[in-house]
Amino acid sequence: MTGPIAFQGEPGAYSHQACVQARPGMEVLPCATFEDVVEAVRNGTAELGMLAVENSTYGRVADVHSLLPNSGLHIVDEAFVRVHVNLLGVRGAQVDQVREAHGHVVILPQCAGFLRAHGIRGVVSSDNAKAARECAQAGDPARAALASELAAEIYGLDVLARHIEDHQNNRTRFLVMSRTPDHSRRAERMVTTFVFRVRNIPAALYKAMGGFATNGVNMTKLESYMVGGTFTATQFYADIEGHPADPAVQRALEELAYFTTELKILGVYPADPGRH
Repeated sequence: MTGPIAFQGEPGAYSHQACVQARPGMEVLPCATFEDVVEAVRNGTAELGMLAVENSTYGRVADVHSLLPNSGLHIVDEAFVRVHVNLLGVRGAQVDQVREAHGHVVILPQCAGFLRAHGIRGVVSSDNAKAARECAQAGDPARAALASELAAEIYGLDVLARHIEDHQNNRTRFLVMSRTPDHSRRAERMVTTFVFRVRNIPAALYKAMGGFATNGVNMTKLESYMVGGTFTATQFYADIEGHPADPAVQRALEELAYFTTELKILGVYPADPGRH
């Protein structure tokens, strides 16, 4: 790899942590938005992009599924990152001094129990690492940030309380995006991600899904999205276990294609160990 890996957020964000975990030693490029990450990869400023797609506690992190199909990019890997939420404060501060904790709208519900128990008010920030940076700049012991230990190191903050998330299996799934697809790899467990639109005929979705059941292909994710600003046009996003070259998957996709007006494979990649 010659270029950096782009992520949404400021240095110290959980997406930054995902980059370090999935591509250790690779230079990173912080971006303000998911769209900026996609554009950085598309125009060659970055070699890869790291996009958060879902959290085990909160659910969908961002509607990147609507961004990916027309991005021209391909999923080449996935990464499941164990998200430890930490209460970060200025040097010397104590938990009982904290009155408000700043964090992204996604992270606040993940530690609602801790905040409630300590009488701390959650304040929405556009980015967890930004919240940490602004906490350091404010220098107020009554103000804290909800962020990673990496952010504490970067911005010179104390970890006032570690691992305050309500659920101990709290994880976020990330997708690694590239300009070029890589369908050549084979591993014991593979994942194929695709989007499709069904034909406007009765029971089209039911019939389209039948091919996966009859061929024994496990579908691990299926989500629907309205497209074009109309309630009658629906796009589906799916993850299945297997490789398109597997006979069973091949038969299932052929059957799916018969009932769809559009079918686009977004990526074929090894399943991350964290998936299981």
